[in-house]
Amino acid sequence: MSDAPGAEGAPNELTDAERRLGGIPDAARDDDVSPVEAERLARRHVLHVSFLAAFGGLLYGYDTGVISGAMLHVTEEFHINEERFGSAAHNITEIITSSILLGAVLGALGTSVIVKKVGRRKAIIGIAAVFAIGVLLSGAANDWWTLSLARVFLGLAVGGSTMAIPTYISELAPPAKRGSYVTFFNVAIGVGILTASLVNYFGDSAISWRVRIAAAVVPALVLLIGMKPLPESPRWLVQQGFVNPARRVLRWVRPSTRAVDAEIAEIKRTYREEQQASGEGEWRTLFSEKWIRPALFAGIMVAIFTQITGLEMMIYYTPTILKNNVGFSDDMAQAGNVGVGVVYLVMTTLGKFVVDRIGRRRLMLVMLPGAAVSIAAFGIAFWVTNDDPPAGVALALILSFMFFQAGGIQVVGWLMGSELYPLKVRSAATALHAAALWGSNLLITLTALTLIDWLSLPGAMIFYAVINVIAWVTVYFFVPETKGRSLEEIESSLQDGTFLPHRGRKRSPADA
Repeated sequence: MSDAPGAEGAPNELTDAERRLGGIPDAARDDDVSPVEAERLARRHVLHVSFLAAFGGLLYGYDTGVISGAMLHVTEEFHINEERFGSAAHNITEIITSSILLGAVLGALGTSVIVKKVGRRKAIIGIAAVFAIGVLLSGAANDWWTLSLARVFLGLAVGGSTMAIPTYISELAPPAKRGSYVTFFNVAIGVGILTASLVNYFGDSAISWRVRIAAAVVPALVLLIGMKPLPESPRWLVQQGFVNPARRVLRWVRPSTRAVDAEIAEIKRTYREEQQASGEGEWRTLFSEKWIRPALFAGIMVAIFTQITGLEMMIYYTPTILKNNVGFSDDMAQAGNVGVGVVYLVMTTLGKFVVDRIGRRRLMLVMLPGAAVSIAAFGIAFWVTNDDPPAGVALALILSFMFFQAGGIQVVGWLMGSELYPLKVRSAATALHAAALWGSNLLITLTALTLIDWLSLPGAMIFYAVINVIAWVTVYFFVPETKGRSLEEIESSLQDGTFLPHRGRKRSPADA
C-alpha cells in the first residue's frame, strides 16, 4: 500500500493534512519513562477511552428501558384506548415501543458508511448529537405518532452506537485485555437499563414521563464533549494511509515503541494483502469473498441469539408477565423488573472481569445450558401448577435465567462483532452485525406476547429454551475462541482456513 502524505515522516511531526484529521495525541510519550510507568499510562489511556465511549451503551440501555415505565402515562395523555382506537390501541402501543428498534436497524446499516468515511471518533461524536436531539424531541412530542417518529430518529443513534463504539474500543485496546475493555459497553447498557427501571419505580408519580425521557440529554452531552479530545482508531488511520498518526495514537495506548512498530507492521501487512486480494467495495466484498463467510456467519448468529434466546423478551415484558400471569401488584411487578436490571448489571460486570480469562466461546458454552434449564423450568412451573406457580418460585426462575443469559452470551454479543471481521470489511460487517441484532430485537418485541397467546406461556418458555439449545450447538461448531488473539491473527485464521473451532490453529501466547 502507498502511504498518505507524511505517513513515514518523523514520529513527532504531523503534516497539515494529518493535523486536520483531529483525534491525534499532541505528542508521543517519551521512551525514557520506566516500563512500569509506561504500562500504567497506556492502561490509563485505554481505560479512559473505553469508559467514556461506553456512555453510548448507557444511553442505549436507558432509552430502550425507560419507555416501559413511561407507557402507562403516554397512553393516558394521548388517549390511546379502545374507546378511541378500538383494537388498534394495542397496536399503537406496540408501534411506540418498537419504533426505536426500527431506527436502530436503519442506524446500524447507515453508520457503516459514515464510520468508513470520517472515522470511528467523528462518527461517535455525531451519534451523541443525534442521541441528544432525539431524547429532546421524544420528550416534547405532542401526540403518539410524533413520539413514534422521534423514537425512530433516536433509534438511529442507538443502532449507530452499537455498531461504532465496540469497534472503536476494540481497535484501540491491547489484544490480551480487549474483552474487558469492550465489555465496558455491555456494563454501561446494564447501568442504563437499571437506571431506567429505578427511575420508573421511584419516579412513577413524581416525575413526568417527558422529563424521564429527556433527562438522557445529560449523558448524551457528556459523550459528545468527552469524545472530542480522544484519539482516532489507528486501524482506520492506516486504512486511510495515515501511518504516522496511527503510530502516534498507538504510542499513546501501548507501553513501548517496539510494541507499536510491531503492531503497525502487522496492520499494514494485513491491509496490503486485503487490497491485493480484492479491489471491490466493502459490501460487495463482504458477500463475494468466501473466506469471510465463516466470520460473518459466526458473528451474525451470535448477534441474533443474544436477542431471540429470551433475554430481551424478559427485559421488555417482565412487569407484564409478573402482573398478568403471576399475580403481582403493579408495585411488586415494577420491583421485580428492578431485580432483573440488578442481575443484568451484576452479571455483565462480572463477565467483564472474566471474559479475557475464561474466553468468549467457553463463557457461552458454560452459561447457555443454565439459561435453557431456567427458562424451561419457568414454563414448566406454570404447567404443573395449572398456571398458578408460587410467586417466589416464578421470580427466582426469571432471575436465574437472567443470571445465565446476562453473564454469558450477552457479555460477548457486541464483543464478538468487534473482533471477528477483517479490516477491509469491518465497517460493513459490524453494521450488518448490529442490524441483525436490532432486527431480531424488533421481531421479539413485536411477537413475544403473540407467541405467548399462541403457545401459552409454558409453551412459549419451552420454545425459548429450545432456542438456547440451538444457540449452544451453533457456538460449539461455528464460533472460534478469540481470547488473547490480535485482530490481525483472527483475520489470518480466516485466510488460512483455521478459523472454525475444530479446524485447529497455530498456538498463540494466550494458549500457553
